[in-house]
Amino acid sequence: MSDLAGHGAPDPEAGTVRGIWRKLIRIPLYAFIWLVLRVRVEGMDNIPPEGNGVFVVSNHLHNADPVLLEIVFPRPLHFMAKEEIYRIKPLGWLVSKFGNFPVVRGKSDRRAVRSAIARLQHGVAVGLFPEGTRSRTMRLGPARAGAGFIANQANVPILPVAITGSERLPLNGKRPPAVRPVADHPGIFIRIGEPFTLPKTGNDGRRLSPEQAADRMMWAIAELLPEDYRGVYPSSESSTEREASASASSAARTN
Repeated sequence: MSDLAGHGAPDPEAGTVRGIWRKLIRIPLYAFIWLVLRVRVEGMDNIPPEGNGVFVVSNHLHNADPVLLEIVFPRPLHFMAKEEIYRIKPLGWLVSKFGNFPVVRGKSDRRAVRSAIARLQHGVAVGLFPEGTRSRTMRLGPARAGAGFIANQANVPILPVAITGSERLPLNGKRPPAVRPVADHPGIFIRIGEPFTLPKTGNDGRRLSPEQAADRMMWAIAELLPEDYRGVYPSSESSTEREASASASSAARTN
């Protein structure tokens, strides 16, 4: 646990659903998504225990993805949620009760960034989709630099997560090709990778930039995904090749 609590900073989990109450809610929901949505999870042992800040980053295919991850995770997981949700009073209240916090999309929301960093340093698990929005093609797109900035500033382990199959759920607009997440499994597959820490410098010897940090997180996610889902982050590249291609990803971010 960080020293933040000892310096009078508010507890980011105060007033949220946690402990035994969260477990009682999670058990039937987990059973539901396992039986009805055929959700299967790999790598649960890679999730650090409560009290350890961890930055959970994932690809994003459907609006239901944060709900699925919240149910799957055995510990509370606070997500950056788009501000529009909080305008719907009952839904906004419910989202807040599970520790989520608003972010204004399309611009640099310093308040949301500070909140994410403070939560991570307080020992909370914070979830974020580095692409900033769900993929319409199911393939990875360029990451936003803000995700890398949070990771650099918080200096906590990164936990990469890959979701496949949720793009075929209803109410997702135009659907991409029906690629199965794993052989003979028509449902949803969530693969949790091993936590890792970002280096202080890149291969060029300079301080790791937010863009480089964001790309490193995306490559870790790509390693967990089938080839059809990797998009602009082919995981077969070496670390040197990845650093060399970072400029191309940066250019794509501005387009």
